[in-house]
Amino acid sequence: MRITYSTALRLTAALSLGVFLFASGAVRADVAKLTSGIDLKALDHTCAPCADFYQFANGGWIKNNPIPAAYPAWGSFNILQQHNQDVLHTILENAAKANAPTGSNEQKIGDYYASCMNTAAINAAGTTPLDPLFKIVDGITAQSDVAPAIAQLQFAGVDSFFGFGANADFKNSTQNIAGVDQPGLGLPDRDYYLNSDPKSKALQTAYVAHVAKMFTLLGDDATKSADEAQTVMTIETTLAKDSLSRVERRDPNAIYHKMPVADVKTLAPSFDWDAYLSATGTHPNAINVAEPTYFKAFSTQFATWSPQQIKTLLRWDIVHAFASSLPKTFDDENFSFYGKTLQGTTAQLDRWKRCVAATDRTLGEALGKVYVEQVFPPSAKAKALELVKYVKATLRDDMGTVDWMSATTSSRAMAKLDAFLLKIGYPNTWRDYSKLDVARDAYVANEIASAQFETKRDYSHIDKPVDRGEWGMTPPTVNAYYNPTVNEIVFPAGILEPPFFDQHADMAVNFGAIGAVIGHESTHGFDDEGRQFDKVGNLQNWWNPDDVPKFNARAQCIVDQFDALSPEPGVKENGKLVQGEAIADLGGLTVAYKAFERWQAVHPRRTIDGFTPEQRFFLGWAHVWAANQRPEFIRLLATTDVHPYDKFRVNATLSNMPQFAAAWGCKLPAAMVRPPKDRCRIW
Repeated sequence: MRITYSTALRLTAALSLGVFLFASGAVRADVAKLTSGIDLKALDHTCAPCADFYQFANGGWIKNNPIPAAYPAWGSFNILQQHNQDVLHTILENAAKANAPTGSNEQKIGDYYASCMNTAAINAAGTTPLDPLFKIVDGITAQSDVAPAIAQLQFAGVDSFFGFGANADFKNSTQNIAGVDQPGLGLPDRDYYLNSDPKSKALQTAYVAHVAKMFTLLGDDATKSADEAQTVMTIETTLAKDSLSRVERRDPNAIYHKMPVADVKTLAPSFDWDAYLSATGTHPNAINVAEPTYFKAFSTQFATWSPQQIKTLLRWDIVHAFASSLPKTFDDENFSFYGKTLQGTTAQLDRWKRCVAATDRTLGEALGKVYVEQVFPPSAKAKALELVKYVKATLRDDMGTVDWMSATTSSRAMAKLDAFLLKIGYPNTWRDYSKLDVARDAYVANEIASAQFETKRDYSHIDKPVDRGEWGMTPPTVNAYYNPTVNEIVFPAGILEPPFFDQHADMAVNFGAIGAVIGHESTHGFDDEGRQFDKVGNLQNWWNPDDVPKFNARAQCIVDQFDALSPEPGVKENGKLVQGEAIADLGGLTVAYKAFERWQAVHPRRTIDGFTPEQRFFLGWAHVWAANQRPEFIRLLATTDVHPYDKFRVNATLSNMPQFAAAWGCKLPAAMVRPPKDRCRIW
């Protein structure tokens, strides 16, 4: 999948890579019946809250909610996502039966979904829909043919060797520029190629076997397929060696190198950039080369690869890009490696769920418009905006009292906060899909057409002003994000519903759930990445020089705490990788608690279901992260995910908060209490 760095920033500053919260349709119906809004059956009273609050808050839920076979993890995120999928499923089933006018959004979402569901047609078509892409590869006879071929494949959604697209200029955030970035690889991360421990070696062997199997399914004999798989592994390992790590990429300065096209040619001379750019149809004024070291090494290696080796990799990239949309044999083999081996799942998701998700990815705003009409009225948007402003105002007040931040930096931080662009629920202007044609019984062709539509739309942004109204998530998404180049916080409608946000629920729980989410995204603007962008989204140092080491010391406290944690035997948290999310968790929850205290000061105190308002606040936070995860998935996330392990997001965060200890009467040496000298504090 092609992804520009500005999009990557949004996603790494999202609340979670998963989706949210705590209620299937049945539980949602029961929420109104619960006195406090807390599901008392979720609790584990055999565990003391001061010993392990995550277990106390969620132990009953964890015990009674095993992971379904088709999922690598199962938690509150997945359950709310399932509810939203049910809504989308009904919308799409109705659209597929509607016989809507050709060219209408209803026709497009209905036919796209129907084409995905038509497995008989998919199986009958075989790999024929990919023939135009394979023909591009077959046309390579010399090194000079490669650059335009790569451009044509990328246009159709096939990433090879590097990514290309529009992203905001970090030093001029109102303007988009072209950017090239290191590639996505067949394995989840560059470290999967470079690590030499037994588990990594076993996964490398399994990956090569998977690639060989896919070539066999394409019609190559076993010997040729094995050789081709080794070629793929050799080239991808070479690319991985020269790629930046995820931790290195957390520094925006490390991936910003804007230069004239002529300098790109000098940096990577063996690749025909003129032919490549001509094939993309773009004529950029300049290009941000995210990783010059990678592209310099790529150029050196590119000159040594034969056209046949390159063709082998490109054939793999094509089948890999569309494997889950091809006939059952391809789909099953793809799932066997990426589902079973890498994530530990034992069954495929129901077809309708996969097709709902695919339609949401491709026509998300056409589908989302119908979704919000059904579940998110304007009154809900207004009330959500009110709560966002309440938490934001609390953070602003807090910034004026932070003892480690100088008055100069504090004033600039408040100005940045004041400049936040707030996006709630859904876009003000919906995306226009009129130039995307969707056929009813041609799923892979629809996927290629939609990739070309999206790529063309992305390329059209190069050297044009940034569209500040654009969204990086679809309305039904159960998540939220902060985007530093726009300086915006975004809350899709999918997360703004019970039990995250319920105007009729206990406000203590609301503040602990959606209030903490709002605080989390807001403080992303001041985490290790976000703080490097100013109030208009430009990458520059706006901090008083004396304050930077003070912030870094507080961030290092977070890094050290998470470096010491292990979610699974033999698996360690990477504090530098997760520090941004952990900072946002601690800062966001602290701000949400202060906002709740302000609210509680002018409202009657009530003990409900035996819990004080303060206790209900922290239970609301803990319930967000209720989950079971497979060991394979835990290992995968520890390498690739910027978010900490769910249990640590609760216990490690709360152990730094004296407010939590006071609410639950926890005292040293309880596990949930850190000595004052060991506590991390940002806000």
